[in-house]
Amino acid sequence: MINPKQRAYLKGLAHDMEPLLLIGKGGISENTLKQLDDLLKKRELIKVKILNNNLDDKNEIVETILDNLNAEFVQIIGSKFVVYRESKEKKIELPK
Repeated sequence: MINPKQRAYLKGLAHDMEPLLLIGKGGISENTLKQLDDLLKKRELIKVKILNNNLDDKNEIVETILDNLNAEFVQIIGSKFVVYRESKEKKIELPK
């Protein structure tokens, strides 16, 4: 579990990031979860965009991803959200 100071630090890192994955009308599939898992292993911090043609509730999409990938919620702004999961290599050094 990340604390508020760590969450703020991750928000700062994610600010200039481009979304690495787009979720369209197909919603969350096994393939989408696999791609997100691979991205989290490589980068630890990722930004995802939910396209306008997706009619699912964005909060449910985020919850599904967090539950299935054991990731931490960082932030959601509009149709974009950021998640974090520490990898074995620990690429991002979080403040205490």
